[in-house]
Amino acid sequence: MVGWAMNGAGSDPEVSAHRVVNHKGLLTGKNHFSHPQRMQELLEAEGVRVENDQVVEFEELFWDPMKELL
Repeated sequence: MVGWAMNGAGSDPEVSAHRVVNHKGLLTGKNHFSHPQRMQELLEAEGVRVENDQVVEFEELFWDPMKELL
C-alpha cells in the first residue's frame, strides 16, 4: 500500500516507490509501474540483485527504522 501511494504521488523528482517491497523482499508492487519489469530495472540500476521477483540477500539490505532510533 505504501509503495502504491508513493508511486501515485507524481512528485518531481520521482518518488523512490521501487524501493518498497514486502516483508520478504518480494516485488509485490511491480504491477503498479509502467510495465511489470520496471520495478526490477530500477532496483538493479541501484545495484540491487533481483531473482524471481525477490530481492537477493534482502536481510542484508533491509532498512529497519527502529535500529536508527536506538
